[in-house]
Amino acid sequence: MSAQPSIPAPEYFRHLYETSADPWGFTSRWYEQRKYALSLALLPERRYRRALELGCSIGVFTALLAPRCDRLLACDVSPIAVRAAGERTAAFGHVRVERRTLPGQWPGDEGRFDLITASELLYYFPGAELDRMIGLITAALHPGGTLLAVHWRHPVAEYPRGGEEVHRALAGHAGLARLAEHREADFLAEIYLRGATAPSVAEIEGLV
Repeated sequence: MSAQPSIPAPEYFRHLYETSADPWGFTSRWYEQRKYALSLALLPERRYRRALELGCSIGVFTALLAPRCDRLLACDVSPIAVRAAGERTAAFGHVRVERRTLPGQWPGDEGRFDLITASELLYYFPGAELDRMIGLITAALHPGGTLLAVHWRHPVAEYPRGGEEVHRALAGHAGLARLAEHREADFLAEIYLRGATAPSVAEIEGLV
């Protein structure tokens, strides 16, 4: 019987960051810069009061997201990445970066958020752990709150599941309604709102 996939141990990420300060090329690759720009453009609100970034890595997207938020909590499992993200966002007094292992250290004491981002993260959670993460995310959003989910579409041996599977699970969750989708060969980015329906941006602004 083959072993069941599991969440990569913290040692997996520690090795990545000890080997390279930027293991995925967030600061150097146009692919990543473009993906971040598209992700920000998909957000339906101009500004968010309280935001949570899951899996912030070295804080490149954190620094881009910070000007759109009144308060932003970013977290990652790697202490090396958390330190780098804290240094990168030090100029933003409203940004807090913490080391957390999810889902066990979910920031439940922080209350609800207007925005939660999960970029290149949810395919690390196998089996029922993905359902648990989606449930935690949904419960932590204010009604009408925004979830940004972005994932690589190509198979990766170290990941328990693929990006397409993650987004099928999000689409099937009763508490989330999809507002927008950007799909291309390499990645899938989607916006979900907490609720039964997702009004368009024009509807939110009272244009229709």
